[in-house]
Amino acid sequence: METIGVAIIGCGGITLQNHLPGLALCQDVKVTALCDADPATLERARQQTGVQTVSTNYKDIVKRDDVQAIIIATPNFLHPEIALAAIALGKHVLCEKPIALNYTDAKAMADAAEKAGVRHMTAFTYRFVPAMRYLAHLIAKGEMGKPYHYRSCRLQDWGTRNVGWRQIKKLAGTGELGDMLSHRIDFAHHLVGPMKRIVANVKNLTPMRDGAPNDTDDWVAIIADFQSGATGVLESSKLASGRNESWRSLDYVELNGTEGSFEFTTGKWNELQYGKLGGPGMKPIEVPKEFWTWPGSPRDPKVGDPLVSFRYDQAWEFIDAIRNQRPCVPSFFDGARAQAVMDGALRSAELGQWIEMPK
Repeated sequence: METIGVAIIGCGGITLQNHLPGLALCQDVKVTALCDADPATLERARQQTGVQTVSTNYKDIVKRDDVQAIIIATPNFLHPEIALAAIALGKHVLCEKPIALNYTDAKAMADAAEKAGVRHMTAFTYRFVPAMRYLAHLIAKGEMGKPYHYRSCRLQDWGTRNVGWRQIKKLAGTGELGDMLSHRIDFAHHLVGPMKRIVANVKNLTPMRDGAPNDTDDWVAIIADFQSGATGVLESSKLASGRNESWRSLDYVELNGTEGSFEFTTGKWNELQYGKLGGPGMKPIEVPKEFWTWPGSPRDPKVGDPLVSFRYDQAWEFIDAIRNQRPCVPSFFDGARAQAVMDGALRSAELGQWIEMPK
């Protein structure tokens, strides 16, 4: 395969901010088609990119011969339908998270992609933060020892503004749970391993957002027991007043183990906090330069805002996996595993009890 043709289905903010700049890093890649159900959004993307093949119907796009791969950045409820249609036509798929509204659909996507022999990737973008990558490396080396505790806290100030389809349950599935905590669930899986059982709660504190109904969660918390024996506490909120948003707000992970503890904050892309067993306390350690970019990525980490540009490595990983016929990291199976926890969290909140995770 020489030039890889990529179609983008869903041309909103995440596509313009993450996917297009990432694809621009990749050699011999061409965005050949754009699709969005909203004609105005589609026209803005066409003008910005210069791509002339556009459609409001994804079925017109996935069947094209000049499309070898697609990126799905639509409202969540459409993800399985589009992905399965593309997979059936032999297209490689990168899908925004959550990849489905339930575990059954997410697992079906992963199984179909594996059977078809196409590359499949879940957009857990924070896997590409340099400090996150170095943290995973140190844990794999045994620097933390056996894990005792995992905790994460994601606090943003979204106020009561209208967030479009993301506040409509039938389109989004969940609110803060799928939007932000899904990343931290993936952190936990990546750093500690599978969860054995969970208990959770969700809250909708803004039934109206800027005059429009909101039937999704604004806040979510999970307590977890991992299969390794470690414990976990995960919390995420859209209503942490004064905390700001995105990379300017709190996004914190701490792990404690038999040999020491690590702290990871996404806002400190090239630094971790580390403390040894019995030591004087946590101290900063610098992330080595070889972790500043994803292996093989041509991105210059000194160009642009490093709290934004690390996201571009995601597209490079997708394209490189296609070109070298290897699995993507993270895959649809990672997306499905996180979805199982999200399903369990909703069930736990409904019943008020612990939920066993599927093995």
